[in-house]
Amino acid sequence: MIRQYELVDRVKGYDPNADEDLLNKAYVFAMKAHGSQTRHSGDPYFAHPLEVAGILTSLRLDTNTIVTALLHDTLEDTHATYDEINDIFGGEVAKLVDGVTKLSKLELTSEASKQAENFRKLLVAMSKDVRVLLVKLADRLHNMRTLNFIPKEDKRRRIAQETMDIYAPLAGRMGMQEMREELEDLAFQELNPAARKSVLKRLEFLRSESGDIIDRIARALKKELVDSDIDAQVLGREKRPFSIWRKMETKAISFEQLSDIIGFRVIVPNVEDCYRAVGVLHRTWAAVPGRFKDYISTPKRNDYRSLHTTVIGPEKQRVELQVRTHEMHQIAEMGVAAHWSYKDRVNGLSGANGNPFRWLRDIVEMLEHGDSAEEFLEHTKLEMFQDQVFCFTPKGELIALPRGATPIDFAYAVHTELGDSCVGAKINGRHMPLGTRLRNGDGVEIIRTKMRGPLPAWESMVATGKARSAIRRFTRQAKIDEFRQLGLEIMERAFEKLGEKFSEKRLRPALKKLSFKKPEELYIEVGKAELSSADVLSALFPQKTKNGAEETAGRPILPDKRGEPGVAIKGLTPGLAVHIAPCCYPLPGDRIVGIKTPGRGITVHTIDCATLEQFSDVPDRWLDVSWSDDAESTLGFSGRMRIVLENEVGALGTISTIIAENGGNISNLKLTTRRVDFFELLVDIEVTDAKHFNTIVAALHASSGVSTVERVRG
Repeated sequence: MIRQYELVDRVKGYDPNADEDLLNKAYVFAMKAHGSQTRHSGDPYFAHPLEVAGILTSLRLDTNTIVTALLHDTLEDTHATYDEINDIFGGEVAKLVDGVTKLSKLELTSEASKQAENFRKLLVAMSKDVRVLLVKLADRLHNMRTLNFIPKEDKRRRIAQETMDIYAPLAGRMGMQEMREELEDLAFQELNPAARKSVLKRLEFLRSESGDIIDRIARALKKELVDSDIDAQVLGREKRPFSIWRKMETKAISFEQLSDIIGFRVIVPNVEDCYRAVGVLHRTWAAVPGRFKDYISTPKRNDYRSLHTTVIGPEKQRVELQVRTHEMHQIAEMGVAAHWSYKDRVNGLSGANGNPFRWLRDIVEMLEHGDSAEEFLEHTKLEMFQDQVFCFTPKGELIALPRGATPIDFAYAVHTELGDSCVGAKINGRHMPLGTRLRNGDGVEIIRTKMRGPLPAWESMVATGKARSAIRRFTRQAKIDEFRQLGLEIMERAFEKLGEKFSEKRLRPALKKLSFKKPEELYIEVGKAELSSADVLSALFPQKTKNGAEETAGRPILPDKRGEPGVAIKGLTPGLAVHIAPCCYPLPGDRIVGIKTPGRGITVHTIDCATLEQFSDVPDRWLDVSWSDDAESTLGFSGRMRIVLENEVGALGTISTIIAENGGNISNLKLTTRRVDFFELLVDIEVTDAKHFNTIVAALHASSGVSTVERVRG
């Protein structure tokens, strides 16, 4: 355990102006507050905050951050109060300690939602002052170093998985690569000890076979650089077990096939020397094609800068090299902490210019738009885990995106409004589909319109959390708007049917009785079929509605302009609230009925659908509906048929040809029975209406190889 004077000496070593009295006061306060508390290891509990402070001194952080580390568990685990810390150590320290304090236990439905909510709170605190994250990461690192002392295996695995999923990627995204690798390896040790042990045994065997190969290669590299008048420091090291294991998994190769287990850093005085050093190394040893990456001209989103290359080295094996300046090396090792200046005292995001903070701003934007905790965690994982491609706007601005990103991701990365109004894209001057995967160096121009928003289908096409969050948010709001309009018009019709004049003023007495604050809330519930208009009318006109008047008369269906084709209720705005039932596959031309479905709006069934028996005792949920006369004749309705075919060569091709020649499109096909002489299929076909479907059935009947063909309900 670090002694009091040792901690102070460490801080004074990089910050001569550090407040020694404040450090001593925090040391004594925390030690007394934690008193006789102990950890699972049996050590005094105070050893933990002290070690966390020690980790942060290696990042050369300011006095208030070190004081925060010493105090970070006092609010939750001791009798210390926020006001007490505020009075003794000042408002800045009190806010930092409050931000880092272990999150209170939440009464949530699952461990996953608890983790997600805690993570959301961490990001909220971190967005106010990034030092909160630095202390939290140091806290997690020390907890992982002592994880083996926790007696319950399931708790150890949960902590390790959380570290692998959240804290290690966070450290990486903030540029703290050394910390990320240690967190990953410690988690790997708990989650897959057998695999880690196997990798370590292979590494040990490699060392015994090749001796001091790292030193030999480092000396050879340095000699070539010095002979070319480049003052270089060469550092070599083995990759960590988890890094090796991940490469074996992602590339599906064995340990023996790995050729870059050893990595070297070449550190030179300036940027010019970086490029000169790569030139010398490429002249001396053969470069491996496709392995050169320039992260100096195009830094990673976490501000990482370096030149990467791989050569067939002095001992005829592949050698991975990273060439960088001393400043770049410091940023590569310490990440966002290297940007921190105790002299400038730049707090939070306000004065931060580095790429790590731009990423953090995107995360904060998601927070501000109020996604659920689980969605927020999902989107943030997307942001943290992906490798990158670099693309350019028409004005030459560089946009960094995860690998696999599309023009939709690009549009949202530039600005949310650009993403919402995107309708097309040009990539390198050519019109390309919005689902096109972007590549390094692509120039992207977004084509936009004011007439529409993002489509729900885009969600499956994007790779960034920001884009996915915006699409889901827009889709949710569109549904709410449709339900609101649908509910309003249902209430207008209900009033009209009862012989009453509708107005929001007349509706207000029902709001209090039904526990709504605004009419819009009531409309939404009525539109979603969570609330019956009969219940609203009963609250307003109990005498007139005791026989249960309801809005069930003659309302045909009109085309739905979003998603589900061809249906909406007569007299109402077309909307998302109308759905085609998957149990009976109704087609235009069939007799149909609408059923109000809680949470979805109206579901359309055929009049003979067996599912309707479930609603025989709830007549208020039935709507008399019919197909619109002006529905467009386009494919989009699915009908299902059962076909029995003779088992002969080309039979399947024959029915496919017949369906295509008659304008149908097979959307799904399932083989249900196969015998020596015949086989049976279920086929879903996209058609325009029931007449079109029947035409295809008749054409199939006429084929000699078809034994039976019939329409299937459900």
